Amino acid sequence: MALTTVVFDVNETLSDLTPLGKKFSDLGVPGWLGPYWFASTLREGIALAAGGELRTFSEIGTDTAARLLRQHGVRWADVRAGEVLDGFLELPVHPDVHDGVAALRAAGLRLVTLSNGAAAVAERLLGGHGLREQFDRVLSVEDAGIWKPAPAAYTYALRTCGIDASEAVMVAVHPWDLHGAARTGMATAWLNRTGEPWPGHLTPPTFTVRALPELAGRLA
Repeated sequence: MALTTVVFDVNETLSDLTPLGKKFSDLGVPGWLGPYWFASTLREGIALAAGGELRTFSEIGTDTAARLLRQHGVRWADVRAGEVLDGFLELPVHPDVHDGVAALRAAGLRLVTLSNGAAAVAERLLGGHGLREQFDRVLSVEDAGIWKPAPAAYTYALRTCGIDASEAVMVAVHPWDLHGAARTGMATAWLNRTGEPWPGHLTPPTFTVRALPELAGRLA
């Protein structure tokens, strides 16, 4: 079957996490804790998924932020952790997102999101940047009952969209996410903005692009 649907990861793929560094700096701790916090939150959520368990990104992220702030001597760490999550709600999108989304829509493709975060967070990101109307569905693993990269997360999205795996391509900056999608039979597109080499232990992506506007031409 021909590709009809582009499934986007949201956090770090569409949203730019760079401002998280300043959020941690404003709390009096090193800015590098921003990306470290995000990676730690993913690690905990994926570890739970490996055991068939589900906790929300917000729940895990708050606990992870509080722990990191306590370790760096921040007073009232449990309360200040909420500021990290508030900052996560105010992230911008990457500069290549608007043109990339427009090109994919112009190519006649249906766009949906599948996030390890809450659907409301993705709705806020897309709505706040004038992108919501370009997406047919905004999906969350919270409704799938398991985090990506568990196969059930991707099959939930396919089932909800009423499509076969061969009709969908998963777009993400995270190789582990694309590896999970590939295991379900989906095509994959690695948005490799940093130019890093692909991890050799994971299933190679179907497509690799350095910026999102390149993808429409590759899918054609």
